Amino acid sequence: MLGAATLPLGAHALGPQPASRPAGKTFLLVHGAWHNALHWGRVARHLSGLGHRVVSIDLPGHGLNARFPSSYLTGDRKRFAEEPSPQASITLDDCASAVIDALKALQGGTRPLLVGHSAGGTVITRVGELAPELIGRLVYLSAYCPLRLKKPSAYGALPEAKTGYGETLFIGNPATLGAVRINPRGDAAYLEALRTAYYNDVDSRDFLPFALTLTPDLPLALWTTEVGATRERWGRIPRSYIRCTKDRALAPALQELMIREADALTPGNPFEQKTLDASHSPFASQPERLAELLAGLG
Repeated sequence: MLGAATLPLGAHALGPQPASRPAGKTFLLVHGAWHNALHWGRVARHLSGLGHRVVSIDLPGHGLNARFPSSYLTGDRKRFAEEPSPQASITLDDCASAVIDALKALQGGTRPLLVGHSAGGTVITRVGELAPELIGRLVYLSAYCPLRLKKPSAYGALPEAKTGYGETLFIGNPATLGAVRINPRGDAAYLEALRTAYYNDVDSRDFLPFALTLTPDLPLALWTTEVGATRERWGRIPRSYIRCTKDRALAPALQELMIREADALTPGNPFEQKTLDASHSPFASQPERLAELLAGLG
């Protein structure tokens, strides 16, 4: 083996070389509420296979950064509905700062495509306002883009947000807990309601690994804080929106409303729009198709 390593390996020795692959893009993937970097795994693998550089991160309070109510671990359901979240102090700007740090580490060559799913759209909107110079394109995957009403909770109260699914999943009073709380360790009926609302095109067996790696507490600030996006900063970044037509968590009507409002704010820089015939979680149900769609953006 050592001897082989000393042989001349110029192009003339190897014969004709295949055409080089075009330079890949860089993607930074931001998960939604209760999720983490692990949930992007299959999409990241497919994007990498297409020749792209892919990084996914855990936002503060999620994944390996999560902190858990003690009652979640003991199974005390009554206390779980009342115990304040150990993540209540996490702010939207804490999450935006984590994304900005990741973007800075990825600078060099073309600027990254910043992808946000669901509540991750709120985070990337704030990042776009704070650091537009670090972003090549904003990509909203069935995600909140709260501009006119400024915060996702205001959009969640609209008639367009109502789908008839998921209303019984939330536990306790978010204002008291300091978090929007679910129970990924709930009984079979609860998990089926969770699947039906968020993963309705994924069968129960395949859904469980995604469900059981969720974090119970979404810091309330990610739902109630105004993003402060402006035409001059957020509005100058090229952007794409991937609509999910079978979404029961972020209704298609609400997706369309936020697209229209964004385009009205910056008519000279409208959303590039794409569509998936998928639930709220295409990273689970259609990871290869989602990766191909992401790779073709911009």
